[in-house]
Amino acid sequence: MRMERVSWLVVYLFDAPMISNIPVVILKSTSQPPPAPLITPSIAAFDLLLDTEPSVRAANIMRATNQKHRPSAADSATKYSISASTETSRPIPDWIAESINGGSLRNVDVDNGINGWASPPGDLFSLRSVNYLTKKQKSSAGDYLLSPVGMDWLKSTSKLDNVLARSDNRVSQALKKAQSQGKSTKSFIVAFNLQIPGKDHYSAVFYFATEDPISPGSLLYQFINGDDAFRNQRFKIVNRIVKGPWIVKKAVGNYAACLLGKALTCNYHRGGSYLEIDVDIASSTIANAILHLALGYATSVTIDMGFLVEAQTEDELPEKLIGAVRVCQIEISSATVVDALTPPIPTAVARGMGCSKVNHHKLSDDDDDDADDK
Repeated sequence: MRMERVSWLVVYLFDAPMISNIPVVILKSTSQPPPAPLITPSIAAFDLLLDTEPSVRAANIMRATNQKHRPSAADSATKYSISASTETSRPIPDWIAESINGGSLRNVDVDNGINGWASPPGDLFSLRSVNYLTKKQKSSAGDYLLSPVGMDWLKSTSKLDNVLARSDNRVSQALKKAQSQGKSTKSFIVAFNLQIPGKDHYSAVFYFATEDPISPGSLLYQFINGDDAFRNQRFKIVNRIVKGPWIVKKAVGNYAACLLGKALTCNYHRGGSYLEIDVDIASSTIANAILHLALGYATSVTIDMGFLVEAQTEDELPEKLIGAVRVCQIEISSATVVDALTPPIPTAVARGMGCSKVNHHKLSDDDDDDADDK
């Protein structure tokens, strides 16, 4: 193959050819250029070879496609309610209004917003239905269990852990102020902190909250108050690329689901009025490569992420979203710079507080059952 005649290369990872548990890489030439400059191969494509997870066998990371995106007709109004997709709303508590409107990334229009976050309707996600165990059927997710409270896009010189315990965290401090005034005394926050490694460390932190007590015996209650082993078996994310180059759509997958507690290292921090899940992207070479690929196109990518506790028994069905967020074409430079050495607020050790180091695993049939939703 004469290199001067090759415009660029696409890496294919097929499930059949394997040598010593490492997938064979086929380099395919094409005369058609990509819609935007490719990310450095050492970061994206070739780094995938370093991860020897058996689940790589099922990955076809960067196959070209002409499939077109069909935009949804989503409600653009942000409401404080059990979900952005419900019509039942209530007055917004001051601390939640402050949290929604604060941060370096604005709360933007769900259809046309850029450089911000929004709340996608839950019905855009398909989750396990009430008869999933017998008929393998999915249904629309519907309302969130918790209400969206905001997003932080943070930058630091080292990885940011347990951000809700920091004295400079705007969301926890807003709730603390309200509770000091006798308000929102039963409020509880669940935060998802996606930790992105690199020369500079970034954290995308998504906050959800409830003003009402979480029902004892519910699956969410078990997740909040359970141990790390239980959490790792159940913590799931469902991704959906709304807008972006085909290379990102193929890398991430549409409606792709992943049990994060099994695939990556997750640290769980349980405070008196919150649970924070820190997801260490660096713990998976594949996840790290795909995320850095997406960040290379950040200003042209819009992605929906839904977080949930996987239902595995009949009495736990149907599945419900804890919450979901739409990240809309963000500017990397919009991140708030924070001091990595800011000491956390002293908190009492609570049940379930701690971290879990997880090895990569071979995906079972149920682990990726949502990959072809809709």
